[in-house]
Amino acid sequence: MFIRCQMWRRGVLISHVVNTIGFTWSRRPLYTMQLKTKEFQSLFTDGLNALAEIFQKNNFELRIAGGAVRDLLSGKQPEDVDFATTATPEEMKHMLQAAGIRMINNKGEKHGTITARLHNENFEVTTLRVDVQTDGRHAEVEFTTDWQKDAERRDLTINSMFLGLDGTLYDYFQGYEDLQKRKVCFVGNSALRIQEDYLRILRYFRFYGRVAAEPGQHDPDTLLAIRENARGLAAISGERIWVELKKMLVGKHAAHLLELIFQLELAQYIGLPPEASMEEMKQVYQRTKGTYPKPMTVLSSVLHGPEDMEKLDLRLKISREEKTLGIFLVKQRRDLVKGQDENDSLKPFTDFIIDSREPDAQSKVLELLKYHGERKLLAELSRWSIPRFPVSGHDLRRLGITSGKEIGTTLQELREVWKKSCYQLGKEELLSTVSGS
Repeated sequence: MFIRCQMWRRGVLISHVVNTIGFTWSRRPLYTMQLKTKEFQSLFTDGLNALAEIFQKNNFELRIAGGAVRDLLSGKQPEDVDFATTATPEEMKHMLQAAGIRMINNKGEKHGTITARLHNENFEVTTLRVDVQTDGRHAEVEFTTDWQKDAERRDLTINSMFLGLDGTLYDYFQGYEDLQKRKVCFVGNSALRIQEDYLRILRYFRFYGRVAAEPGQHDPDTLLAIRENARGLAAISGERIWVELKKMLVGKHAAHLLELIFQLELAQYIGLPPEASMEEMKQVYQRTKGTYPKPMTVLSSVLHGPEDMEKLDLRLKISREEKTLGIFLVKQRRDLVKGQDENDSLKPFTDFIIDSREPDAQSKVLELLKYHGERKLLAELSRWSIPRFPVSGHDLRRLGITSGKEIGTTLQELREVWKKSCYQLGKEELLSTVSGS
């Protein structure tokens, strides 16, 4: 016997379907609704329509999965759309080959993912799976045709939903309700989900910053599970940690979440110093709001000096650009400050850029201005173009200066004169100071 309860919410029909016969603790009520938004309809390109026809012809279900469902339910256009199916990889390969469809990137096959290319679009389709063994980093999986079992192995309720190509939502773990309430919850038991993959600790923080309306509205049991499993992050690769951390740092509530990382004693396992100035970090977060800082600009606020940056790099394997930015910020945040001259308070920064041998010095200084909350100077420097020093060694040789050492000294003296003129003096004016000396 099936009971269906229906209601309208925000223009969509929501159904609650419960199988009242043979219901056990492992089977959950299925919530459904019908989605017909413009964002959903825009997904149906020639490529997707052709793919859907192939699966339908071969009697296999095909649904949109994961983050794309969450985005669509939030009224957003998904950047990436992943699909799930009851077909095995071999069954997918067989029917796609029979239809003359090209498949690319076979690296995903062992995980159940086939990538098909139709009408110049790539479609990643993954067979439903269940975890049979996990070590906290990777999982051994088996294929299944049970949609709920696949949903149960996912990390968060808001990421565990499926959307049929007819617009029907399939929600086994109250993901839609959590999304409406802007709650971030693990699927089922928080500790078990974390122990399957300890990176889910940082994914929880990242999605909290994306979904939650306010900081500090966490379930206490969830935070306890995170604290008790913090050590598991030590075995996660630095590259995976950095991917999640970067997204968290440029999302909402970054200061609150970064503080939680220290409070829950996660910092030591992800390359951060065990203690940091929370006040400094919160100030930097507030100052950088709306300026689109780079992740390292925010993160550098919890680093004490270059040695902390070196330790972070060893753990997270960050890029050279990110590392040099971090070192620059922790070295210069106290020394490179705006000038006292109200008419040209930008000059210390432009002089630094002029004297710097680094090709990206201006972008680093822009991040420093964000760090300090100097929005007016930030706008000015964003419009500023680096002027070219007009004098060369060749110009000095024409004046009869032949000693390499003397040429170098003279060029430096002329550069200082040029800087004091706010880069206004031209070649002839500068050379006249040499000939007249």
